[in-house]
Amino acid sequence: MAKKNKENDEIDLEEFNVDLTGVDAVEESVETMDTSVQADYNADAIQVLKGLEGVRMRPGMYIGSTGPRGLHHLVYEIVDNSIDERLAGYCTHIEVEILPDNVISVQDNGRGIPVGVNEAEGLPAVTLALTELHAGGKFGGSGYKVSGGLHGVGSSVVNALSEWLTVEVKQAGHVHHQEFSRGAIKTDLEIIGETDETGTLIVFKPDAEIFTETTEFDYVTLRDHLRESAFLNAGLAISLVDKRNREEIVEDFFCYEGGIREFVEYIQETRGLNPIYERPIHFSSVREDEGCEAEVALMYNDGYNSTLISFANNVNTIDGGTHENGFKRALTKVFNEYGHKYKYLKEGDSFKAEDTREGMVCVISVKLTNAEFEGQTKAKLGNTEMDRLVYSATYEKLTDYFEENPQIAKAIFGKAVEAARSREAARKAREAARRKSPLSSSPLPGKLSDCTEKDPTKTEIFIVEGDSAGGSAKNGRDPKIQAILPLWGKMLNVEKARPDRVIGNDKLEPVILALGAGMGADFDPEKLRYHKVVIMADADVDGAHIRTLLLTFFFRHMRPLIDLGYVYIAAPPLYKLEKGKKVAYAYSDEERDRYMEEFPGAAIQRYKGLGEMDPDQLWETTMDPERRIMYRVTLEDAVQADQTFAILMGDKVEPRKEFIEANAKYATLDI
Repeated sequence: MAKKNKENDEIDLEEFNVDLTGVDAVEESVETMDTSVQADYNADAIQVLKGLEGVRMRPGMYIGSTGPRGLHHLVYEIVDNSIDERLAGYCTHIEVEILPDNVISVQDNGRGIPVGVNEAEGLPAVTLALTELHAGGKFGGSGYKVSGGLHGVGSSVVNALSEWLTVEVKQAGHVHHQEFSRGAIKTDLEIIGETDETGTLIVFKPDAEIFTETTEFDYVTLRDHLRESAFLNAGLAISLVDKRNREEIVEDFFCYEGGIREFVEYIQETRGLNPIYERPIHFSSVREDEGCEAEVALMYNDGYNSTLISFANNVNTIDGGTHENGFKRALTKVFNEYGHKYKYLKEGDSFKAEDTREGMVCVISVKLTNAEFEGQTKAKLGNTEMDRLVYSATYEKLTDYFEENPQIAKAIFGKAVEAARSREAARKAREAARRKSPLSSSPLPGKLSDCTEKDPTKTEIFIVEGDSAGGSAKNGRDPKIQAILPLWGKMLNVEKARPDRVIGNDKLEPVILALGAGMGADFDPEKLRYHKVVIMADADVDGAHIRTLLLTFFFRHMRPLIDLGYVYIAAPPLYKLEKGKKVAYAYSDEERDRYMEEFPGAAIQRYKGLGEMDPDQLWETTMDPERRIMYRVTLEDAVQADQTFAILMGDKVEPRKEFIEANAKYATLDI
């Protein structure tokens, strides 16, 4: 639970958090900075960080964060190096172990990091790779044609952020061993045995001085990432073993000869989606002269949402890039040409991009010699040649596939035609909604109690469960910056509905109108009327259901709201403790128990609904920016979030039952 008065942590969709404070204070301090301080900025002020000192000083620059995400990224970097050996044609098996005390072991049967002495530096190559940034076989040499990882700095960064790290290299008949401590060399490289095998073993313990939040690895997080890596590298065997509990060793083994074809099938199966034909469409293309290749697998189901996952050199490009752009353009062109040729479209009509992707699950994987990623996080691919390659491969191979498989094409185009009709119905519904209020270009819902401030960066809207709570919130708010929109009853589960059913829905239309930015493909963040959209529901099962339904709606039809960090979950107190003139609010059972120890015999009230609070209490505990607790909703893993929504809110009962059984131990009973 976040501390009171703090809105600066970010938690994923299953947890939720709040916004940054103190920006104004920082700006003010900069504006009033004494000029004498600026005068001290001279040649002596430039600090040179040697070796890996800079990594330890600014770890977030290299692994994103020092929280759980960055912690797990350490494992990914070492595994990525082993996968690069696979891409080079040598490694067939990677073994990952979580040992007691959260020590990680990663072993592969690749060629082994070179152990010969580098003439320029006078040190063994393996030592350089683990102690110097930008020392490796991925910077123009002949060691690797393609690679993922942190542009070749992964091993040294892991070493720098570990309390200790050891490396063993099997090569040229010998076993070589070396030890490091917080990035520094502890022992020289030495031969400790003989072998006829090859490969690399790296064992490390994350440094608690760096990862102050936690050094405990989550098995499921590692398992899902390694499974994905196995899908992307057909035939590569990856094993994961958790040995932290000697009485209950947990292990998984992944190897998929079908590669991304099996990945597509796995996504559909785990999400409870019903494919409309038997096997995924699969094609690939290679351009030796440009040193790049592309592979695509896709399959359509009877659902309404689309899932497009792309990778470049095994790196998940969550923000897309040139490879996705090429695929989308070619897909739309193929659908329109084939649709006109075989009369699925009337003359003058055309499919829009969203029509061609409804109910589609697609995985795109490209590999290239000189990958150009946009941004430090490598979330978007920038190579223009991948646009051309994926476009031509998709256009040619998909056209041929439809011609050779007319029955499958018929099923797919039937979906596209229905999607186009739904899109047109949704457009007409939006126009009808606008015509309801001819005097206003953007009519507001009648129950909205708006704020007076018009700058969206300063305003927030509370979507409140029930009229009673809405009344308390309206009377307790700051009317200058806080708007209140009460909703009553359960809203539509959009996971099971087309967009035309969403527009005009009596529970969701007020939300769409109040935010003012449209929905779906028409959603425009620039038109948002509030930059804080706060879901405020009761702390019971019904309230949790309403939160889930609203989050599903935002995720499916207003995704930029979450991507931009504008969605929040209010956290009203669970208990009020009172004894005499002493009053305290507890936001968890643990906090309640602490207050009970402070003044025994206190009267305890368990809040089940927001309507139980008067306006002053609601303001003081839940709405006052100076004292409230809020959780900002973030997307740590969009693919995992997509899968979770599909499982929990979809039609299939069995996947939902399996999810609940697997996660029941984490649930808090509402008693």
